[in-house]
Amino acid sequence: MTELGIGIGWRPEIAEAVEGLPGVDWVEVVAENVCADHLPDSLTRLRRRGVTVVPHGVSLGLGGADRPDPGRLAALGEKAVALGAPLVTEHIAFVRAGGTLTASPALEAGHLLPVPRTRDALDVLCENVRIAQDALPVPLALENIAALISWPGEEMTEGRFLAELVERTGVRLLIDVANLHTNHVNRGEDPARALSELPVEAIAYVHVAGGVERDGVWHDTHAHPVPRPVLDVLADLASRVSPPGVLLERDDDFPPAEELAEELTVIRATVTGASARRGAQAERRAGRPLLIGAGARASGGPMPEVLPDAPPVPATAGAPVRDGGAPGEGARQRLGLAQASLLSALVAGTPVPEGFDSRRLGVQSRALAAKRAGVVAKVAPELPEILGREFRPAFLAYARSRPMNGGYRRDALDFVEHLLIAGRPEDPVAHRRLTRWWQDRSGNRPQGPAARLVRAARHALVRR
Repeated sequence: MTELGIGIGWRPEIAEAVEGLPGVDWVEVVAENVCADHLPDSLTRLRRRGVTVVPHGVSLGLGGADRPDPGRLAALGEKAVALGAPLVTEHIAFVRAGGTLTASPALEAGHLLPVPRTRDALDVLCENVRIAQDALPVPLALENIAALISWPGEEMTEGRFLAELVERTGVRLLIDVANLHTNHVNRGEDPARALSELPVEAIAYVHVAGGVERDGVWHDTHAHPVPRPVLDVLADLASRVSPPGVLLERDDDFPPAEELAEELTVIRATVTGASARRGAQAERRAGRPLLIGAGARASGGPMPEVLPDAPPVPATAGAPVRDGGAPGEGARQRLGLAQASLLSALVAGTPVPEGFDSRRLGVQSRALAAKRAGVVAKVAPELPEILGREFRPAFLAYARSRPMNGGYRRDALDFVEHLLIAGRPEDPVAHRRLTRWWQDRSGNRPQGPAARLVRAARHALVRR
């Protein structure tokens, strides 16, 4: 695998700081935020300096019930070529549900949601991964995600689920140690057990990020310093295998460059210290005598020494060991119905599916709405300026029963249309400004009575 070293997530807000940070071996860029034919100047300069750039996708939804969209795969591959990347990465997650497969409204989460660890879901994921591998020009690595909720009736631990995925597809892994910590707090899952079960030699690189705990729930914010428990999980991983790369993620509330540099120093020291301890342990083991007696073969010859800490040997990347076969359409439909039911509860206000924790689903639903509000404020910064303090509460009220189904820019237009139809804002100056904003970007006028009835009926169907 490509040796990457220590890196940081490149974001436009910290582009200048990233270029000046000492000891940055590589960067990762959100694939959906760049164009293959018009790369940001900062990334171009980094590449000229020999800094590796890896595109990190967030919208494929390989854990969803539908097969990967060829257009999204082609776009991701084009960006990998344009960046000269040695690999691309994505997530083990679903981001949309519904549509033709389930004969239900198509829904977008605007977020990474967990895949149930069931045989059906694994079969679908493996086929989707193989489709992606065949379409992409470079190797693919997949990331474990953080989650607030657990699926009922799961059949595997996270470690076993990832191990079988690697065995069946040869895909590489991007292990996010912050996500392992998140799932420890939110779902009671042991990070050490996950690390002991997954094939650590299949790791392409590692993510490290910060978060915050509120009312017993850990929020993977990427907007806080990396806490000690996350560094402890990183040390545990590095004590088992030398990761080819480790990357610091920061997506919001960016600190000064000096603080970013200090976090990178701490990450480097954590990995170096754990690797040194692993080497010392290996030397001690090499000096042990072979175990004889209780562990001897029946023939009287000694058994090889058993090293209980040795990680399992994974499949070679790109060369699947075992193929469980393509899933039937029944498996895709069952998964699709389950995911559509969950997503509809989260973004459209439908009843909580049986077996889910309704309180946790409420937390997740509010988190999704808050993320939508934050992203809409970024893609349409005029809206908070026009609406002032009314923007956020108005958007959250809108989002409770109106799912996103066309991306964030479409979401902003739909939100404004909703306000104008309701006669808001009441301030005439703000109302005129908002109307002009909507007309300039949609090329339409606010809907009349008949169109309003059609739109209301569509929302009623979504909520059923």
